Amino acid sequence: MQKPFDITDRQRRLTLAALFVISVLNYIDRSIISILQVPIKTDLNLSDTQLGLLTGLAFAALYVSAAIPISRLADRRSRKLVILGSMGFWSLMTAMSALASSFVLLLLCRMGVAVGEAGSVPATHSQLADLYPPERRARAIGRWALSLPFGLILGYLAAGRLADALGWRMTFAVIGAAGIVLLPLGLAVMKEPPRGRYDSSKPAETKLDFIASLGQLWRIRTYRYLVAAGSVHAFVQYSMMLWNGPFYSRVHGASLTEVSQYLALLNGIGGAVGIYGGSWLADRLGKHDQKWLLLVPALAILLMLPLGVIQYLVPSTRASVIIGLLPSALVFAYLAPIIAAPMLVVGPHMRAFASAVMTVIFNLVGMGLGPLVTGAVSDLLITYGSMAENSLRYALVVALIPSLLASYLFWQASRHLQSDKDRSVAGSGPQSTRKHLHA
Repeated sequence: MQKPFDITDRQRRLTLAALFVISVLNYIDRSIISILQVPIKTDLNLSDTQLGLLTGLAFAALYVSAAIPISRLADRRSRKLVILGSMGFWSLMTAMSALASSFVLLLLCRMGVAVGEAGSVPATHSQLADLYPPERRARAIGRWALSLPFGLILGYLAAGRLADALGWRMTFAVIGAAGIVLLPLGLAVMKEPPRGRYDSSKPAETKLDFIASLGQLWRIRTYRYLVAAGSVHAFVQYSMMLWNGPFYSRVHGASLTEVSQYLALLNGIGGAVGIYGGSWLADRLGKHDQKWLLLVPALAILLMLPLGVIQYLVPSTRASVIIGLLPSALVFAYLAPIIAAPMLVVGPHMRAFASAVMTVIFNLVGMGLGPLVTGAVSDLLITYGSMAENSLRYALVVALIPSLLASYLFWQASRHLQSDKDRSVAGSGPQSTRKHLHA
């Protein structure tokens, strides 16, 4: 029997809207660095490797450090307060980036942004699982996940125009201040849904220690493959997202305003189509066979690879942008399924933790290594390949190759989803939980 939902439908819609806006701010703050790379590189005299460190590994390292302990807090305390507190901190650190006078100081500010954003995503995933039933969850997550392309569009366009008008420092200051101003509104609108709302039996709150919790997640085969698949795919995704701006600026000679428009089209419009299309298709096909929830991203990633190669090798700027819409959509098609699938195989009192573990590894491998390795390959091609103009073009082609492995891992995860879901439902009661605790 389902537990009564103690907030109204209107409050649920407002909560989803608030989570959407907060996530939009998250991606604005995260994405503006890709537009501002060119003036920052010039002002602070940075190499491509330093830019890769600034946009990738430094962010991911602090994300890794903060996400898991904050997620443990979100599994036991108010997710609403965790999310809003995180937003306030990352907005403050974005604003402080305006004061950075060296690479090290800007690096520290971006690491601070990572700490704030680390607390928001896992708690949000946990809330979404209690706002919508499993059969509607992928589409609901897909609607929330549209905050990613919407945030990218706003971030790219705002950063391009603000940077042209005010400079990169004031761009950080203005965008950081916006998040701080919106805090009181989020506090007034958001509600905390009851945990385990749509679980088949009353969940018992687990008190596993960190190692035991990891062990419990490791035993879920679907989860293992999803963590691996998402991490490998994130390597490709973040390489594309964070280097597309410099690619069109340096290889195709586009201005900052033009680059912001290209990225808004590719990552914004293309991303929105990919996220919603992937979630809609996964829910629709998943009604007939649950494994399609993960086969959809497996096929999308496989198709994305050759289209991405064409995008980076075609000489025409217009052709590159138009063709790039397809891989930009396909690279995002995995997002709702990879969030929804763990909610089917992990209990309600471990969902924020499970999301955090996945997000930590996802960001460490993807955001941490993707932009850094791509920047390092570009530097190597400049130094040893005499490719000053085209180094980034071929570095991005190299970054696409791991898509083959990511597609295979999503397929493997799909093979175990139904059995792991059945096992989770059978073991969701208090007696089973106590058995796990003493195992």
